[in-house]
Amino acid sequence: MARVLRPLLAALAALMLTVAGAAGAQTGAGKLKGGVPYTLPGWFKPSFLDFRQDVAEARKQNRHVMVFVHLDDCPYCARMLQESFVSGENRDFIQRHFDVVAVNVRGSLEVRWIDGVSYTERGLTTHLKVIGTPTLLFLGEDGGIALRLNGYRDPAALRAALEYVQSRSYHSQPFTAYRATRNDPAVYTFRDHPQFAAATSFKGYRKPLAVLFEDRQCTECARFHEKTLRHPDVVAEMKQYLFVRLDAGSKQPIVDLAGNATTPAQWAKALNLTYRPAVVLFNDGREILRVDTHLYHFHFKEALRYVSGGHYQRHETLSRYNAARRTELLKQGIEIDYGE
Repeated sequence: MARVLRPLLAALAALMLTVAGAAGAQTGAGKLKGGVPYTLPGWFKPSFLDFRQDVAEARKQNRHVMVFVHLDDCPYCARMLQESFVSGENRDFIQRHFDVVAVNVRGSLEVRWIDGVSYTERGLTTHLKVIGTPTLLFLGEDGGIALRLNGYRDPAALRAALEYVQSRSYHSQPFTAYRATRNDPAVYTFRDHPQFAAATSFKGYRKPLAVLFEDRQCTECARFHEKTLRHPDVVAEMKQYLFVRLDAGSKQPIVDLAGNATTPAQWAKALNLTYRPAVVLFNDGREILRVDTHLYHFHFKEALRYVSGGHYQRHETLSRYNAARRTELLKQGIEIDYGE
């Protein structure tokens, strides 16, 4: 589990925008832009931030606690809030079944977590190893984390998670297995890309390899192609890879890096991918990073560069690489756009 969690958390570090009021912010000669101001919905629970008490109150009402971990001006937070908490079909479902408590990753309010230990908001997110926003933590009746969503989820993907928790399916099966049982409609037609390579055997491959998993139920894949994969900066980084797209529902035979006979469906399941599109990045014959959430063009192209350029050898995490890279680009007078 640690081998899987570490690259996932590293990938999500790209979501941490260290720019309060990023639009128009300036450091050195370059500029940061793309931050999106937002206001949390007024119907979020006015909690005293004692999560043992919050869980007990929710349990009495046959509800669950959802912890919404956010960062000011985070464009992913703003989009997710607007789509599923301010408007959209999910809003009413969430209000009926969940008590939503907000925690700011830079906040200083005192929080008592379910283990009885008191933290500041910032200290709690460090304790929980939250390095991406938004992060959603769904708490079960006993206060344990029933499900954790790292990063943005579109409304359809979020609805699957909401129903998984509300139905208490977490008692009987992991979320990936639950997703496989859902009869979600096919809404996506696979799109080609000039950088996609046709490959079915990856045994012994040691150069940069990117494997994009999509499926026909993917509600975000078309937008990912249009807004991210077609961006010139992203295309330039894709050229450093053997970049392969696989249908995560396919049972066609392939061979993974270890030489095991498998299928795209089996490989996606083994990787425990919870979102589509998902991109897994390999180098030196091993997985370095996974992007199991939606990233905008700047964060995605830097994730690609982090792996293909071997920067993971000097920077243990993507977040540390991003901090150094941001400073480097701003000193060069280059504008950084965190927006879509």
